[in-house]
Amino acid sequence: MITDDLGKRIRELRQKTGLSQEKFALKIYMDRTYFASVEAGKRNIAICNIKKIADGLGVTLSELFEGL
Repeated sequence: MITDDLGKRIRELRQKTGLSQEKFALKIYMDRTYFASVEAGKRNIAICNIKKIADGLGVTLSELFEGL
């Protein structure tokens, strides 16, 4: 499912930054529990929040979705 694949991709990219879920969520002004559920593939996340995550990771939207 796309939400699972996107969550795994986000987790992979976040871990490369060396930030915990909590620190990353704070960085992008997102609730940590919401962000954790995105990484777990349990959220049908809005495009504006996907953009916020991509910006926080320093990647474009196309890079975020690469390989999905």
